[in-house]
Amino acid sequence: MRKYWRSFTDAILRNFPTTGKVKDDHEKHQRQQHESNVTSSDENIDRGNWASKREYMLSMIGYAVGLGNVWRFPYLAYKNGGGAFLIPYFIMLAVAGIPMFFLESSFGQFCSQGPINVWRSLPIFQGVGVAMVAVSVLMAIYYNVIIAYSLYYLFASFQFPLPWSDCFDWSNTNCSLTPRGSCFTIIEPILTGNMTLWENHTCPEKDIISIPIQSPSEQYWDLVTLQRSSGLDETGPVVWHLALCLLLGWLLVAAALYKGIQSSGKVVYFTATFPYVVLLILLIRGLTLEGARDGIEFYIGSKSNLTKLAESEVWRDAATQIFYTLSLAGGGVTALSSYNKFHNNVFKDALTVCLTNCGTSVLAGFTIFSILGHMAHVSGKPVSEVALSGFGLAFIAYPDALSKLPISPLWSILFFFMLLTLGLDTQFAGVEVISTCLVDAFPKTLKSKRPIISVGTCSILFLLGLPCVTQAGIYWVILMDQFGTGFVLLITALLELIGVFYIYGGNRFIKDIEMMIGTRHSIFWLWWRACWFFISPMILVWSWLTFRPPSYGTVQYPAWGVALGWCMITFCLLWIPLVAVWKIFHAQGNPWKVLASVLRKKRQSSLGTLKLYYLQIREMHQTLTNIII
Repeated sequence: MRKYWRSFTDAILRNFPTTGKVKDDHEKHQRQQHESNVTSSDENIDRGNWASKREYMLSMIGYAVGLGNVWRFPYLAYKNGGGAFLIPYFIMLAVAGIPMFFLESSFGQFCSQGPINVWRSLPIFQGVGVAMVAVSVLMAIYYNVIIAYSLYYLFASFQFPLPWSDCFDWSNTNCSLTPRGSCFTIIEPILTGNMTLWENHTCPEKDIISIPIQSPSEQYWDLVTLQRSSGLDETGPVVWHLALCLLLGWLLVAAALYKGIQSSGKVVYFTATFPYVVLLILLIRGLTLEGARDGIEFYIGSKSNLTKLAESEVWRDAATQIFYTLSLAGGGVTALSSYNKFHNNVFKDALTVCLTNCGTSVLAGFTIFSILGHMAHVSGKPVSEVALSGFGLAFIAYPDALSKLPISPLWSILFFFMLLTLGLDTQFAGVEVISTCLVDAFPKTLKSKRPIISVGTCSILFLLGLPCVTQAGIYWVILMDQFGTGFVLLITALLELIGVFYIYGGNRFIKDIEMMIGTRHSIFWLWWRACWFFISPMILVWSWLTFRPPSYGTVQYPAWGVALGWCMITFCLLWIPLVAVWKIFHAQGNPWKVLASVLRKKRQSSLGTLKLYYLQIREMHQTLTNIII
């Protein structure tokens, strides 16, 4: 330490011939910090830090808590045994979700770099970071389309009655609020006839043949909102009201990310907390409705089926839901954590975010099923017939249920505004991954041009998203969701574990974490070693092997559409071998030196030690500068 202090004092004293020059240099440094949105209190003068711990936590919770918590988890719980599903769900959280989240947030915080540059300590795996950014690009394209859907329904909710509450002029003859059937009756011994009925109870039940119909909310979604074509083969024109909502969505994202985390950190005070206010309001309203108890019984009550735990699909659904709901392996966790201060307690943060995320899913389930129970009670159907997942829940079943409530526009506005804020929080982090990697790649050129990067990135992604607002847009959204992101994320997560713990070294990485959060007992690390080395990789492999091709309702994708999906996967994953080959080709020395250089170019713990010295020296430098000035 004496050696570093001597070097420090020599460097400092040589640069202070006059007080005026020091003051000029100090003012110049302050101007540079202002241009790059870095404040004097930031520990990392090159990239900046979060203005407060609160902003980081809200941003991370907003990123992790997304639309899947509201429209997918409640249906999975109902489908897989109700309350029994919570057993595999929280087991998967403990053995896969929290360990992976802890890994990624520690990795980003220690290196203070985005998902590409963190792999400088393991250059041959730098392509994994590029694949994460490619996934973030695809996710940002289609995720903002879902935000556009929410915006359109939000604007449509400012009407009374709600446009999907009945079969209005936009509907066709298949639209009906009540079941239809055909009564098959015997007129003469050899003659038969058909009689259409709406609610005619004079026909014997055994003679009723049901006629397929669509609810007003279902037809509004297909015919008005999407103007959906028959399949991926029929693209159709751009749906302009969705294109305008998509443009508005990107304007909101660009405005929030105009100055990077310095501006988005302020926005999340509202966007990350407002969904919880709405969930509680809707839950309280739902519990006061008749039939709410039936809905909750189906969701997580006495009708829970413990025998479902013997089915492997239940455990697979729990694993994939935990993985996707925490937004793992997409680079967002690493990018947001990279702006933390070095000694931030990353373990405590990871635990808090993961538990908050899962608690939100459970809360959303009560909110959704209390109102679906009321809908089933009013329509005289069992809850199982009104419970849907994904787009069907968010834009068909739940809007239909809300339309049956008094003051229905108010509840509809609250619900879709909640979906909007949930989507925006996740989108902020997805676009931040792209911007962070660009700035990390060209820091001298782009550090002071963050607003241009944010606006330019959003503009390009808006243009790339226009095919998703054509009449075949919903098919493109599902294709990119299941192929472009779902499959690739499982691969990148598995390679992340292999690279860090099997090549870089698990024990070395644990020492790096202890450098940030302090030394922990060996028993503390026993659980994390078991998860990182064995349990989590096996779960990821299992989820990957049970991957399913996409479909939308009864519409199957054509062979060329499935092939295009595999091309998306190839585009994202191809960077991994390409970057590895490029690193090997440009390495110098004999084969053993080449192998050593691409596997362990820099000892990460050494980087951490230098960073500690740097922080100490910088603190002393600021103290002396203030005294001299």
